[in-house]
Amino acid sequence: MTDAKPVTILMIEDDDGHARLIEKNIRRAGVNNEIIPFVNGTDALAYLFGQDGSGTVSTHRHYLILLDLNLPDMTGVSILEKVKANPHTRRTPVVVLTTTDDEREIQRCYDLGANVYITKPVDYDGFANAIRQLGMFFSVMQVPETA
Repeated sequence: MTDAKPVTILMIEDDDGHARLIEKNIRRAGVNNEIIPFVNGTDALAYLFGQDGSGTVSTHRHYLILLDLNLPDMTGVSILEKVKANPHTRRTPVVVLTTTDDEREIQRCYDLGANVYITKPVDYDGFANAIRQLGMFFSVMQVPETA
C-alpha cells in the first residue's frame, strides 16, 4: 500500500455562487485538499497543459477536476475531450457537475471518459447535500498519478 498523495481539486465553474457553495460543502464533508478555482476553460487548460501546451507540467501531479459544462469560453465537453486525449492528464478523474440532464450529453461525457456525472439540483438544500456527499466520496477516492 502506497502513501496517499495529496490531491489538488481543480474546480472549473463560472458561477461564483455555485463555486462558493461547492467549496463550502466540500469543506463541511471534511475534505481539506487544496482547491484551485477557474472561471473558464482557457485558464484551466493553460494550467493543466503548461506554457508549451504539452501537458508534461502535470506529470506526477494528483488532480481531481470538478467540471461545469456551461462555461463562457468553451464547453465543458471540449475540456473533457482535451484532458482525456492528453497522455499526461488522461488518468485525471473528472467529475462533471452541471445543470444539464440531457441523456445524450450524459452519455457523451461518459464516452469521453468522465468518471462521475452529477446534475446540480435546482434548490439550494439539494445542491448543498449533493456536494456534501461528493465531499465524502472525495475523502475515500484513490487518484492515480497522471502519467
